[in-house]
Amino acid sequence: MYLRMLGKTILGIGVVIAGYLTIVAIWASVSISSLLPAGATESKLPLLTPEQKNILLQIEDPTFYEHAGLDVSQGQGLTTITSSLARTVFLFGEKLSGIKGGFQSFYRGVFACCKKIDIGRDVMALVLDHNLSKDQQLQLFVSRIYMGGNKGIQLTGLPSAASSYFEKPLANLSNIEFITLVAMLKSPNHFHPSKGAMQLKTRVSSIERILSGDCQPNGWFDTTYEHCISND
Repeated sequence: MYLRMLGKTILGIGVVIAGYLTIVAIWASVSISSLLPAGATESKLPLLTPEQKNILLQIEDPTFYEHAGLDVSQGQGLTTITSSLARTVFLFGEKLSGIKGGFQSFYRGVFACCKKIDIGRDVMALVLDHNLSKDQQLQLFVSRIYMGGNKGIQLTGLPSAASSYFEKPLANLSNIEFITLVAMLKSPNHFHPSKGAMQLKTRVSSIERILSGDCQPNGWFDTTYEHCISND
């Protein structure tokens, strides 16, 4: 009897989750054209140099060009560039109105409450990956990712961060300067050049060791690379 009740409960939960994810997929599919910034699907010159692109992908999303929006690779955690971008586009970008806006507000609330277990954003990532090429996704990610605050201004995008923190165009950054920006992506106001200089320096050093092959992420969820900290 108890097993039967348990089975029905599990089945009921499964049906609810499936229904929720189906609604997320439908909402994301019909809303994406309203949420993408103007020109997002147009061909543009890359914002990153080839070397910068390799550095970013090796740390943030090693299988970016291979997955369909979701992946669990060592040192990446549960987030891909696509899923990070999906959060920005669907939840914290353009504010929708009407029924679409109501669903958007609801999903924002779900994310704020339960982002560690909510898989609605994963569905949004799949929808985003279906609608944008990888190069379009990368261009949008680089131009819209939050990069902390500096000199009283909240910075969005790596080009703005390069200009504010290093007073240079993004393409003119040295490797170590670009790695510094990549190191900030995990938590821009914690790994901050002025407010968190020591922890940023440590993270940059760890990332340098990963890029050189001297150290590897310690499992799927290792995004801190603490074991890569050099004792020199």
